[in-house]
Amino acid sequence: MGFEGKTAVVTGGARGIGFEVALKLAKGGATVVLIDVLEDVMTQAAAKLSAAGAKQVFTYKVDVTDEARVEKVLDEVAEKTGSLDILVNNAGITRDDLLLRMEAAMWDLVMAVNLKGTFLMTKHAARHMLRKRYGRIVNLSSVSGLVGNAGQANYSASKAGVVGFTRTVARELAKKGITCNAVAPGFIKTDMTDVLPEKAKEMALAAIPMARMGTAEEVASVIVFLASDEAAYVTGHVVPVDGGMAP
Repeated sequence: MGFEGKTAVVTGGARGIGFEVALKLAKGGATVVLIDVLEDVMTQAAAKLSAAGAKQVFTYKVDVTDEARVEKVLDEVAEKTGSLDILVNNAGITRDDLLLRMEAAMWDLVMAVNLKGTFLMTKHAARHMLRKRYGRIVNLSSVSGLVGNAGQANYSASKAGVVGFTRTVARELAKKGITCNAVAPGFIKTDMTDVLPEKAKEMALAAIPMARMGTAEEVASVIVFLASDEAAYVTGHVVPVDGGMAP
């Protein structure tokens, strides 16, 4: 899949799934823009991309819940590179607890980053895509957003919201040459899952028909396909990458 001449913005691009997406896009010839709050890690990620042959890499420290900052950075990206063709909304957080112990602040923070952040990035990126009547938007949902998960009322609700948001955006922008899809990873080996207690990991593995965690690269492969011209007739869909967990 070729991405020559394309500019791709990846939020949460400093590590995990986001970094693997950025790496595949860079190897395909895209100009890659990493957006993250982890400035030092992002700088290291950019160096790795350059060492892997990336033509051009830009990094921006951005809180995706800050609309003014999001708008300013995306405007700058479009001005610097001449286009904004691909957006991967990968930035996300968890603040897990059982419903009766979950504080409102934990709910608000997860909703702000996972759902509001996806909305703000998409809103301001789409304005640039509309000028070219071309765009690929891929949002990160989760198997938790499809089937729910005990202890993750906030995370599951935010990722279910991403599904509804994705399908709505797809309908609004389809006639403008812009696709919008989502990927719903299951239990993937990343920094986020590495900190889970061993008992939680064992329970997760027991629920996966393939009996193993997925890799960030496996999720990235699906995301990159949806960001490519090969997926030009695919929009409004949610693709589980979960080893068979979702029904």
